[in-house]
Amino acid sequence: MRDPKTFEEISAAIRAALPQGLAAGAEKNLRAAIRAALERLELVSREELEVQEAVLQRTRERLERLEQLVAELEQRLAKK
Repeated sequence: MRDPKTFEEISAAIRAALPQGLAAGAEKNLRAAIRAALERLELVSREELEVQEAVLQRTRERLERLEQLVAELEQRLAKK
């Protein structure tokens, strides 16, 4: 589980929806089921997302520089 706060919020909401006597006995199974479902979603943390956004931004900037360089080289070749 990558985000315990989210897990706790989901767990609390489901516990609140269950009848009182059932909530205590089912909590362990409920936690396992929620954890398994969230793991299958392959969620990433905010930090991981921000790192990938930074990598993407640098890649875009480099691509733009390379596109500009290619355009300049094409213009030079066209003049010759």
